[in-house]
Amino acid sequence: MASAAQIISLVRSHTKGDRSRFEQVALQLAADAAKRGHSRVADELRDLIEEARGQATTIEHTRDPIPVVRPKGELAGLLSASFPSIRLSSLVLPGRLSEALKRVVKEQRERDKLDEYGLSPRRKLLLSGPPGTGKTSTAAALSGELSLPLFTIELDGVITKYMGESAAKLRLVFESIANNRGVYFFDELDALGAERSIPNDVGEARRIATAFLKFLEEDRSTSLILAATNHAKLLDKALFRRFDAIFSYELPDETQARAVLENSLTTFDLSQLDWDTLMPEAKGMSHCDIARAAIDAARVAVLEHNGQLDSDLLTAALKDRRTGHAI
Repeated sequence: MASAAQIISLVRSHTKGDRSRFEQVALQLAADAAKRGHSRVADELRDLIEEARGQATTIEHTRDPIPVVRPKGELAGLLSASFPSIRLSSLVLPGRLSEALKRVVKEQRERDKLDEYGLSPRRKLLLSGPPGTGKTSTAAALSGELSLPLFTIELDGVITKYMGESAAKLRLVFESIANNRGVYFFDELDALGAERSIPNDVGEARRIATAFLKFLEEDRSTSLILAATNHAKLLDKALFRRFDAIFSYELPDETQARAVLENSLTTFDLSQLDWDTLMPEAKGMSHCDIARAAIDAARVAVLEHNGQLDSDLLTAALKDRRTGHAI
C-alpha cells in the first residue's frame, strides 16, 4: 500500500508539473505493489506510465507552433537540443528573483498585448552568480514554461584557435536563433565575453568577444537568449548593455537550503529530522551540492538502512559533500 509520503510526493510533483518526479514516484509504487504480490496492479501502473510518456511526447512536440528539428550539419557540433519539462515552481530561489522570472514568462506569453503599445518582452537575460545556484536550471525552467526547445551552445565547438573561424561559427548560432524560436543558453559566458582590454588576452579572443557583442546587439529574433557567468567581473563592460535584464543568484539561506533538502527527499519521512543540527552543515553550500548530498544520503538509506533516513546520515552526507569526500 502506498505510504503517506509517497502519496504526498505524487500530488506535489503533479501540481508542480514535475513529470520526471511524478513518474519516479509512480514507478516506486509499482515496485512496491509487485513486492507485495499485486502483480496486476504493478503491471497496470507501469502500462499507464508508458502510455502517459507517449502522450506527453506527442503533446510536447506538437503544441509549439514553431517546427523544431534537432541541429544538423555544422550546427550539430555547436548546439545541443532538449525539451525540459520542469517549471519555475520546482526551483528554490529567493522570492524576488522568482517573481522576476515569472514576469519574464508572462511578458513572453502576452507579447502581442505588449506589441499593441509598441513594447516588446525582455528576451536577452544575463544570469550571474556562484556555480550551482540555479542558473542552468532557470534556463530549463523557462524552456518548460514556454513550451520551447532549449538549445545549449557548445562553447568547445564554437571557440577555435583559427583566426576568424570562431566568429563564423557564432554567426551560424545566431542564424539559428533568428530562424528557430527557442531558449538559447550560453553557459560560462566569460569564455565568449571576457573584457577585451585584458593585457594578456590574445587577438582571437578579442575578435570572439567583439563578434559576440555585435551579433547580440543586432539580434531581432523572438527567441530567448540566456547567458550565465560565475565571474561577472571578468566580462566586458559593454556586454552588460546588450542584455535586457541581469539576474543575480546567490548561495541559499537557511530557509532555501531546507527547501532544497525537502524537494530532493520527497519519498522519505522527514518528520523526525533535527533541522537545527542539519542547517549549519548546509551553510555555504550551493543548491546543487545540497541536492546531491541529499541524494547521496538517500542511496545509503535505501541500500543500507531499509529506507530509513535520519539526521546523522544526512549530516554526514552534507559534510562529505562540502569537504569533497565520497560518502
